[in-house]
Amino acid sequence: MGTREQIVDAANRLFYQQGFEPTSFAAIAEAVGISRGNFYYHFKTKDEILQAVIEARLVSTRKMLAEWTDGSADPLDRVRRFVEIVITNRGDIESYGCPVGTLTNELAKLDHPSRAHAVGVFELFRTWLREQFEDLGFEAEADDLAMHVLAFSQGVATLSNAFHDSDFVYREVERINTWLTGRLASHASGDAAR
Repeated sequence: MGTREQIVDAANRLFYQQGFEPTSFAAIAEAVGISRGNFYYHFKTKDEILQAVIEARLVSTRKMLAEWTDGSADPLDRVRRFVEIVITNRGDIESYGCPVGTLTNELAKLDHPSRAHAVGVFELFRTWLREQFEDLGFEAEADDLAMHVLAFSQGVATLSNAFHDSDFVYREVERINTWLTGRLASHASGDAAR
């Protein structure tokens, strides 16, 4: 990994753990182990680093979603993979919240011009979830269902961070999975009745 990539990786981690605003150039340079002069060679402003961090998150999210798509032919299994991300990442979520939600919230509070770019990760999830629900036959309400699942994940992440209660996270994932199964069964029986 080159120096620029190391800076982006360290900044990504620090923005997540400490927040964008409190994270200084010095903290990022120290995390990478480089001088400030070498740091400024790669990034002149903190906003440039933020843009690179958001781009890195977009790339990694696209890769993860492609892996989930390639990993299962069943769109319901794919949606469940998304739902279970709050379990997969529960340690970090309990400590720092959702990386996407915390950054977009902070940028919104700062009225930062990069907020819309950061929301792009949510847009990737929304589009991907909508496609899964369309594949399940929910064409008319696919976007509403996608947003419902996104809202679920953000709510669970926020409460997991607030209460540090792993049992709650597991219960909520089980509830949303039960809801998904019931919604699909209800949709299938409605189609059969027509």
